[in-house]
Amino acid sequence: MATQKEYGLASHWKCMLACCLVSMSPFQYGIDFGLIGGMQAMIGFLKIFGYVDPATPIGYNISTEVQQLISSLMTLGAFVGSLAAGPMAIVLGRKPCLWLACALCIVSNAIMMGTTQLAGLYVGRLFIGLANGFFMTFSQLYLQEVAPARYRGLALACFQVWTSVGTLIGTVVDNFTSPIMSRASYMIPLALIYIVPVILGVGMIFIPESPRWLAQNGKMEKARKALYWLRPDKDAVEAELAEIQLGIEAEVSTASSSAILDMFRNPVDRRRTILSVASVSVQAACGVMFMLVYGTYFFEMADVGNPFMNSCILVAVGVVAIIIDLFIIAPYGRRRVFLTTGLIVCGFCQLIIAIVYTKNPGTVQTGQLIVAFSVIYIFVYNGAICPFSWLSGGELPSQRLRSYTFGLAAAVGFLGAWVCTFTAPYFINASALNWGPKYGYIWFPSCLVSAAFIYFCLPEVKDRTLEEIDEMFEAKLPARKFRGYKCMIKEMVNEKVAVEDRMVVALEKPILDATVTAIEHVRGV
Repeated sequence: MATQKEYGLASHWKCMLACCLVSMSPFQYGIDFGLIGGMQAMIGFLKIFGYVDPATPIGYNISTEVQQLISSLMTLGAFVGSLAAGPMAIVLGRKPCLWLACALCIVSNAIMMGTTQLAGLYVGRLFIGLANGFFMTFSQLYLQEVAPARYRGLALACFQVWTSVGTLIGTVVDNFTSPIMSRASYMIPLALIYIVPVILGVGMIFIPESPRWLAQNGKMEKARKALYWLRPDKDAVEAELAEIQLGIEAEVSTASSSAILDMFRNPVDRRRTILSVASVSVQAACGVMFMLVYGTYFFEMADVGNPFMNSCILVAVGVVAIIIDLFIIAPYGRRRVFLTTGLIVCGFCQLIIAIVYTKNPGTVQTGQLIVAFSVIYIFVYNGAICPFSWLSGGELPSQRLRSYTFGLAAAVGFLGAWVCTFTAPYFINASALNWGPKYGYIWFPSCLVSAAFIYFCLPEVKDRTLEEIDEMFEAKLPARKFRGYKCMIKEMVNEKVAVEDRMVVALEKPILDATVTAIEHVRGV
C-alpha cells in the first residue's frame, strides 16, 4: 500500500494551501508589534496620548505607565484568550474559534481607531489581545493536526513567516507615516489590521475542519471526508484514520473525568505539559519582547541613527531568516539543536550589546555595534528560536489534551511576554532607570538557563506523526532516546487493516464461489 511519504510537497497542495491560509492568523499579532512599537515614537500619536518633553530628541515623550499599559494590555488579553482556548476548542472546534477571533479583531480595531481617550485605547488594546490569543492558539492547533508529519515544521514556519511579514509591514508603514503630524500618522497603519480577518474569514469557508478534532468528537465520517480533501493518497486515508482512532482510544483508556486535571495528575501528561509550556516560554525568556515592542523607542532614546529605519532593518532581517527556514525546517529541522544554539547566540548578543554600551555610551561606533548585534539577534531568534518553540509546544501534548495543554503553554508564554513588556519601560525609559541597552545584562543568564533545559529535557520528534509521539511518551523514554526509537503503531495499524482485509475476503468468498458457479451453469445451459 502507498504511503504519504511517497508524495512530495506539490502533491499535498490542497493541504498546504489550507495551512497557508490558516497560518495568516499571526499576521495580526506581528503587525501589532510593528505598529505599536513605532506609534510610541510618532509625534502625531504623542500629541494625543503623550506630553511635550523638550529633553527628548523628538520633543515629546510618553509616560511610563501609559507605555506599559499600551503594550502590556494586548499581551494580557492574549494570555486570557489562550487560557480560554482549551474548553473553547474542545466544544466549538478550530474553525469556529478562528471566526470568532476575526470578528473580535475587527471590533477592537474600530475602538482603537475611533478613540482619542486613553481609556478607549486601553479597551481596544485588551480586546485585540484577546483576538490575538485566539489567532495564535487556534491556528496552531489546526496546523499541528492537519499537516502531514514531514511537513508539520514547514506549516509552522509559514505561520512564523506571516508573523514576521506583519511586523515588517507595520514597521515600514510606520516609517512612512511617522512624519505626519496629525492622527493620520497612526490611523493609516491601524487600518491595515482589517485586511487579514476578512481574507481569513472568507477563506475558511472552503477548507475542512481538523480531522483529528472531528474524530475525537466521534464524527468519523466527517473526519474521513476531511482527510480525503487534505491528502493526495486516497488509499492511505483509511490507514491514517485508523491510526488516529487507535491513538484516541489509547488516550481514552487512561483518561479521567477532568481533562484539565489530567494535564498534571498523570505523570506522562504532566511531563508533556511541562515540556510544552517550557518550549513556548523560551521566547519570552530570551528577551525578544524588549526588541520587538520597544525597538523603535529604544533606538530613539539611545540616539542610534534613524530609529524607524533601524527597526525596519531588524524586521526585514527577521523575515529573511524565516524565509531561509522554509527551505531547511522540513529536511533538517531538528528542534533541540536549533533551539539550544539559538538561545546561546541570542544570549551572547544581548551581553555584548550591554557591555559595549556600558563602556562607550553615545558614540557612533557604539551605535553601529548595537545595530549590528541587534540584527544578528533578530536573525537567530526568527530562524532558530521562534518557529521551533511554537512547533515543539504544539506537537508534544496528547491529542485529547492538546487544546488544553497548548492553550496553557501559549498563555504562560504570553504571561512571560506581558511581564517583559510591563517592566521594560522602567529599565529603558529616559524618565525611569534609563538603562537603555544595558537591559541586556538581565537576558544573558536567562538565555543560558533556557538553553540548558532544552538541551537536556526536550525530545527530538522530527518527522514523527502525532500518534507516534504519543507512543514514545507512553513508553516513558528519556529525551535522548526519542530520535532513534522505532514506533510500533504503524505496524499495529497495518496488521489491523490486513486482518480486516482477510475477514472481508473470507466473508466474500462464498458469494464469489456462488457467482462463479452460476456463471458456469449459465454457460453450460
